[in-house]
Amino acid sequence: MSQLPPEVYTLIDAALSEDETFNDPTTGLLIPPEIAGVGMLRAKAEGVLAGLDVAEAVFLRVDGGLEFDPLSTDGTSLSPGDDIARVEGSAASILRAERIALNFMQRMSGIASDTSRYVRAIQGCRARIVDTRKTAPGHRYLDKYSVRMGGGHNHRLNLADGILIKDNHIEALASREMDLQDVIRLALEKASHTIKVEVEVETLEGVNRALEAGAHIIMLDNMSVALMQEAMDLVGDRAVVEASGGINMDRVRAVAETGVHLISIGGLTHSTQALDISLDLEFP
Repeated sequence: MSQLPPEVYTLIDAALSEDETFNDPTTGLLIPPEIAGVGMLRAKAEGVLAGLDVAEAVFLRVDGGLEFDPLSTDGTSLSPGDDIARVEGSAASILRAERIALNFMQRMSGIASDTSRYVRAIQGCRARIVDTRKTAPGHRYLDKYSVRMGGGHNHRLNLADGILIKDNHIEALASREMDLQDVIRLALEKASHTIKVEVEVETLEGVNRALEAGAHIIMLDNMSVALMQEAMDLVGDRAVVEASGGINMDRVRAVAETGVHLISIGGLTHSTQALDISLDLEFP
């Protein structure tokens, strides 16, 4: 098992505490500690796997004596019935850890699976599918890792990762009689040379003004595909262009065909559907 970031272990411990893992009367009263078993983690639906290391960490957090044997790798395509991993040891420990391990793996695999569908939908276009910061609180690292396992790419991990000027930033500075170009120029003036400046616009006028001010990245927010195409004709190669807002599977291909560089989709992480994975307990 690879080492996970400290915040992931903190998240695992919080989940185990929430579930009262070590205060389980069903298992404690019914399952003698000497009974050994084998838990087989299996896919019950088609998708892409993510979260093997996290599942292993959960089982070993509950009982360091359990043996976890991965039978697949993150990023692998799954079909119903595929064996994912084998965990062997105390049946009571496996039962106590089962739900939390599955919760992590099912969510992560759901994100990876959704991302993979979007990536396949725009195959042949230059655009990249990217995520957003619309992640479950505390799950930022895991959600964004899962996007990568599905073939997508990460936008900012956190606020420190770049400058993204949105409508509310512009409104806040309008009180000082600053317009869009003033705000962009201020950001460029104050930013480190290592930081890119991105700005969100909703109109072709906003695109032109962002270009004139020298923004590195222009986000086309909630534009129609036709308007995005006009924006791309204006921008050419003068800036990186990101499409965002209301992009779903029905229109992602058309958006990609406009020539944008990035397509950000909040639904990858804020509205994912967990992939169906089960644990079958067996006894040798």
